[in-house]
Amino acid sequence: MLPMFLAMIDSTIVTTALSAIAADLGGVERTPWIIVSYLISAAIVTPVYGRLGDVFGRRRLMALALVIAMAGSALCAVAQSMEMLILSRLLHGLGSGGLMTLSQALVGQAVPPQDRARYQGYLAGVAVCASAFGPVAGGFMTEHFGWRSIFLVNIPLVLLAIVLVFRLPPRSTPREPFRFDFLGLLLFAVFISALLLLLEQLRRWTGIELWLLTGLLAVIGITFPLLLWQERRIKHPLLPIPLLSNPTIWRSDALAMCHGGLFVSMLTFLPIYFSTVRGMSAAEMGLLMLPTTMGVGVGSILTGQIITRTHRTAIMPSIGLIFTTALLFGLGLGMERLDTHTLALAFGLVSLTLGTVMGVVQVSVQSEATPGMIGIAAASVQLSRSVGAAIGTALAGSLLFALVAGSGLVDAPTLQAILQGGSSLSAMDAGKVANLRAEIGDSFRYVFLLLALYGAGGCFMAWSLPRRHL
Repeated sequence: MLPMFLAMIDSTIVTTALSAIAADLGGVERTPWIIVSYLISAAIVTPVYGRLGDVFGRRRLMALALVIAMAGSALCAVAQSMEMLILSRLLHGLGSGGLMTLSQALVGQAVPPQDRARYQGYLAGVAVCASAFGPVAGGFMTEHFGWRSIFLVNIPLVLLAIVLVFRLPPRSTPREPFRFDFLGLLLFAVFISALLLLLEQLRRWTGIELWLLTGLLAVIGITFPLLLWQERRIKHPLLPIPLLSNPTIWRSDALAMCHGGLFVSMLTFLPIYFSTVRGMSAAEMGLLMLPTTMGVGVGSILTGQIITRTHRTAIMPSIGLIFTTALLFGLGLGMERLDTHTLALAFGLVSLTLGTVMGVVQVSVQSEATPGMIGIAAASVQLSRSVGAAIGTALAGSLLFALVAGSGLVDAPTLQAILQGGSSLSAMDAGKVANLRAEIGDSFRYVFLLLALYGAGGCFMAWSLPRRHL
């Protein structure tokens, strides 16, 4: 649980410290790269840790990942320039990228199949709570101890995690001869970097240069078929196509993509809605988000307990996502009729039903994978969820920005700052503020309907899962 906690909090704790970092180090135009460099490096190494953990031992790889993450975090804390900080975050991501995957795989290694759902539920609850706790902790520590403290606080936790990991039982299966797929890693790194950079550009909402769009799409279009060709032809691929072609595994990965797109979009845009439309302060938003951040953890733990007792897996997200989709559809049509606190509780219920997904996804792929492939199977889930989150938030953000920008009430840079929390409505004319709030509120209707579509896609995948019990 501790490596899982570190993996999730490392990706979010820095968000509320970006302005303080820019004020100290300068280079405000490069601050997005503090997050982007971390996400790209973490995504690239996710299957690497899964594959190497299957071969050389997951405890060893977990310890290595923790040491790399600790080194990157320490370098971030002492960075004297924006360039050094970005490079340190790149190293930080190279370590943290293995923590979640190996945490999931170690559960598959150390826990009997009939008990995995319960432990996956615990892990899912920890992961979600950590991701929601990160921005709050980052803001508090930056204000009281400075932005460097958000990186230093990781170091004692990493040392404790290393001790705890080596208390797990070692793997009993012998190691087989293995040759690492370096060409596959290169192609995968180029492909995933181009994809995430494209999505990052789309998330900025103010347009993208045609030459950059064309170049990134060309790189994606060339590297993806080459990656498939490489992975099909060698004996020890980084991404084993036969395993990932298993109907249960690829459908579980698709379900994880839908879940990532829905939940991360909800965590991203719901605070914007409370702030810009309902006029809530930062402290009030923190309280209003509690049902959402806690609901998915509670749902994950309850789902794990139910599956442990019934041994039925896929039925949980199959039913849960029906309620998710229906609730989001209803909120999209009638959210303006609900008072703010009722709306927060409604999204808490949405979050509770989303808690039926990720534990089931991990249990399903680990049940289908052989003991020597659990790591790469777990990695495929994490990678799919990360890509789904990037795609989902980019689409939702682009839709919101396009709808509000069409009103012409404010110019595009001001609107972007408002929607990203970098500018307040209080300095604007009262009449314009009222019109802008109404326009943003009406546009959010379509954002929530888009999230309902994500839920419907996940529901379809859940009902189509071939493996439906342990």
